[in-house]
Amino acid sequence: MTGATTIEVRKPGLSTTVQDGGRSGYYHLGIPPSGALDQYSLACANALVANPPDAAVLEIVYMGPELAFTGPATVAVAGAAIAPKVNGDERPVWESFDVAEGDVLSFDYLKAGARAYLAVSGGLDTPVKLGSRSTYALGALGGVEGRPLAEGDVLPVGADRGSGSARAGLVVPPELRPVLAKEVEVRVVMGLYDHRLTDRGRATFLDTEWTLTPVADRIGFRYTGGQLETVDREPPFGAGQDPSNIVDSPYPIGSIQVPGGVEPIVLHRDAVSGGGYMMVATVLSGDLDVVAQSAPRTRTRFVEVDLDTALGLRAERKDRLARLHAALDG
Repeated sequence: MTGATTIEVRKPGLSTTVQDGGRSGYYHLGIPPSGALDQYSLACANALVANPPDAAVLEIVYMGPELAFTGPATVAVAGAAIAPKVNGDERPVWESFDVAEGDVLSFDYLKAGARAYLAVSGGLDTPVKLGSRSTYALGALGGVEGRPLAEGDVLPVGADRGSGSARAGLVVPPELRPVLAKEVEVRVVMGLYDHRLTDRGRATFLDTEWTLTPVADRIGFRYTGGQLETVDREPPFGAGQDPSNIVDSPYPIGSIQVPGGVEPIVLHRDAVSGGGYMMVATVLSGDLDVVAQSAPRTRTRFVEVDLDTALGLRAERKDRLARLHAALDG
């Protein structure tokens, strides 16, 4: 594999961006981590083509692009159920396959999930900005000129830097693939401002089956379904009159804010770093992948866990990644 292969964008898809593992160390300056919203599917796609886990890929949302290859490559698609096609012939998701010089890669209709990840052996070799190739569109940073793909863009492909030689026919075992459901549970740790809820408000948050609205993008996912009762108070100076308002505070990625006590918003990887809405809970990092694969109208329940359970689930996620690499290496 050489570094000479490029990918020509014939059709960009709905919102296709270059993403990698993310951009760390700048959130205190207002620059979010960005990176793949579904980090597990990113790792799967890269593992299938022998790339490092955080190599740059294309994140495909709802509708796929049409791409022409100027040279040979091994590619793989993981995440949402949106079948790739080579010159019109369907290829599997969760399995690596080869493309040749002149081949055109397109995609079928989305059948489940919301975001797919296209990895190419060698990774996408777009410029590194602040330690990452990820696109942060609000800041016009990374990717291709800091924006989603457009017709006529040309993406360079890097030399094969993986731990092994990429080859077709590698498959992620079914038991290591996420379930793409229309009814999901998202685990959360309550806080930092759940004390602003009454007991009834807290119960409503955890007992309600929330429905994801069409307002669901890289910044945040908005849900509808209930009204959260808040504790009566005298608003502190600078917090405003809305019962959801607080004095401005940093936002963790995955935190859930509830403006006006309605329509919880899960802040995702392109979210701003602070603001004045109470955060009633924070989604576990691994379950942010579940949120990422939620399409509008997905029914969602938020499930409280304690910190010890959250740490145990993080260890399970690490073990799952180890089993993925062992299965592909084998």
